[in-house]
Parts: sequence; structure tokens; C-alpha cells
Amino acid sequence: MTTALEPTVDLSDLLFWARPPGERLTAFAALRELDHPAFFHELKLPFIKEGRGYYALARHADVVEASRTPEVFSSEPCSNSIADLPGYMARYFGSMINMDDPRHAKIRRIVSRAFTPRVLAKLQTDLQATAVRIVEDVAAEGPGDFVTQVAARLPVRVICDMMGIAASDHRMVYDRTNIILGIGDSEYTGGHEFARDGITRTGVLYGLLKAMTAGYELNHLAMKLARRRRREPGDDLVSALVTANVDGESLTDQEIGSFFILLVVAGNETTRNAIAHGLKLLTDNPAQRELLLSDFEAHIPGAVEEIVRMATPVIQFRRTVTRPHVMNGHRYQTGDKVLLFYNSANRDAAVFENPDTFDITRSPNPHVGFGGPGPHFCMGANLARSEITVMFRELLTRFPGIRATAEPDYLYSNFINGIKHLPYTY
Repeated sequence: MTTALEPTVDLSDLLFWARPPGERLTAFAALRELDHPAFFHELKLPFIKEGRGYYALARHADVVEASRTPEVFSSEPCSNSIADLPGYMARYFGSMINMDDPRHAKIRRIVSRAFTPRVLAKLQTDLQATAVRIVEDVAAEGPGDFVTQVAARLPVRVICDMMGIAASDHRMVYDRTNIILGIGDSEYTGGHEFARDGITRTGVLYGLLKAMTAGYELNHLAMKLARRRRREPGDDLVSALVTANVDGESLTDQEIGSFFILLVVAGNETTRNAIAHGLKLLTDNPAQRELLLSDFEAHIPGAVEEIVRMATPVIQFRRTVTRPHVMNGHRYQTGDKVLLFYNSANRDAAVFENPDTFDITRSPNPHVGFGGPGPHFCMGANLARSEITVMFRELLTRFPGIRATAEPDYLYSNFINGIKHLPYTY
């Protein structure tokens, strides 16, 4: 590692990710001050092939440039795991986010083609109706846990309805996504608390089996629906996916299954966490809350972008260097792993004035909360913006005094900036 200063933290230390969010942000601020990206050895895990380690890209400039240079910073063989995914896991979790062009571009075009005007119109109608139902349920139930009552309900219902998943399966989808992204959190997996108990063969094996089972069940659900829709088309997204094609090529049932896992995991978890963080941010910043209430339609677009910047639901993705390359003064070698820390880039004072201040009028706001610019920019970004907008419009119209009443219970993860529970009142 070639740096003028040694990093004062270890991002591979399990205990680091159990620290309070403010402490972690302070650590990333120190990493941004280093002359070159810090290098960290990978955590040794049973049953997983150990890699050499990774460079932590903490500065906005590095994250953006790496995102714009996919021919050097590749998403293959794996972008959603620091370690290379074993083949038996890649079957379920190796969707197009783990691909480079041209295959990535073709699948993305096929998926984009499935979002026909008819599908999009139905999506907007369903989104509004779902938000209204959630608010009505909250009024009937009374306040309790904002995540389970509000933030988690909207995206899972919208995505499942969009795909044509039966209402009876919504709870299963929600639970399985929690397991996949909460693999180190015992509340969701029922297994070991890695930050407390450390890494054991039994704990890792249990977590892998839980994640694999969850992936299989979601994949099987989508593949079964895809086969049915080939015989009996409907007006849902799966029906559109099985008929959409580019240059005579369409998605296989397996690819539809993998895409469904990507959609429900990315679309459900990230939007739900942005909404939960949003309530906490509006609670902690009453002046910004009043500004939003003063003219909701004028200020909500800026508020959504600022919520996503401050929350940064996806903490990091990995890239693998394909050839020797110099970026911003640092030389990378073929095979080097780099982690793009979006949470750190979104607090970079070189780009954002007063980066730790929540400002819904911030403009410009070149955050990377939906990923950096380039081929892997989140294709669901506009849907996420719509969900956040509609949910807060309904909430603040019905309950203008809604606010968090305690600190969040955070997910233990180095991948998702998740909130598991958030007490609230209105």
C-alpha cells in the first residue's frame, strides 16, 4: 500500500460495522484524506476462497471515474460480494449486476423493453393505491414501528404486484429478502451474530444455507410464474419479460428468476431504507421539514435526492481491475479488487458543501446513491424516486406531525445501510 498515512480503521473488521453510524462516517472522512486509496486484507471465511484484499475507494472522484470506466473496473466475476461467489451461489445471485457489456447491455435492453407504456401506467396507478392503503392501515392500527408498518410495505407490495406475484406470497418475499441482505444479522437469519460471536465454520455454513434457501425460493417463485405466463399471458411485468427480446434473444426462465431476485432485493431493501432514513432525517431537521411542508410539490424532488444522498442505502459495490491502470495518481494492477464506497463519496467535502448537513434545496446534488454514472447506474432509480415521493405525500398529508420517537435499530451489514426498526408517532 502506497499512502502517506496509514488508515486508522480496518473495514474488514467485523466490529467496525457494528459501530454507530457517526463513528463510521468519521472513519471514512479520514480515509478520504489519505494520498491514495487504503488497502485492506479480506476477512478469512470458511468455505469461501480467500482473496488478496481490496482497495477502498472513499473519494467521490474515484467512485465516479471507476464507474465511468467499466472496461477497466469490471463487474465480473462479481460485484455484490467482496469474495468471489461460489458457482452454487452465483446461480441465484449472479444477475446482470455481475456482468459487463455486451451481455449486460443486452439483458438491460430486454428488461427495459418489458417496461411498456401499459406496464408503467399500471405501475403508477398501483403505487398510488398502495400508498393510500398503507396510510389507511396506519390510521387504523396506530403508530408503532415505521419500518414494518410503512417503509417495508410499499416497495414489496409494488414490486410483487408489478411482477404478478400473488398477495399470499408477499410475506415470503419480504422475509427472504431480509435473509439475503441480513446474512450477518441474527434477527433475520436466526443464526450467529458475527459481530458478537466472531466467524465460525458453523455460523458461516448456517448463513450460506439460509441465503441459498432464500435465493432458491425466490428464484423458483419467479421461474414458476414465468412458465405460467408463457402459456397464459397477463398484464404484469413477467408477461412482458417472457415476450420481450432484442435481436431475437429473450430472457430464459433462469434469467427471469435471477432478475426477480435482483429486483426484489435491490428495489425492496433500498427504497424501504431510504423511506425509513427519510423520516429520521425530517425528524432531526425540523426546519427542513417545515420547508418541505410549506410547498411539498416544489421541494419534494430536492428532498428525495438529499434523502438518498444522506441515507445511501447501498454502501458499496465491488469492481475488479482488468489491466494495469492509473487513476487519480494511483496505479492499479490486473486482478486488483476495489470497493466503491458510495456512502463515503456522498459525504465528500470536495464535492458537497457542508456534506453532513441535510439540505433539501441542495443544488447541484451529484450524489451516487443510485450508483455512479455508467452502465450500472440503477435502472430502478426513477421508480425509487416515485415511491419515496408518493409515500411521503400521503404520510404528510394525512399525518403532518409524523416523526420518529427514538433512534433507529440498524441492520448489521457492510453492504446495506439498513434500518430494521424505527419507533414513531403522528
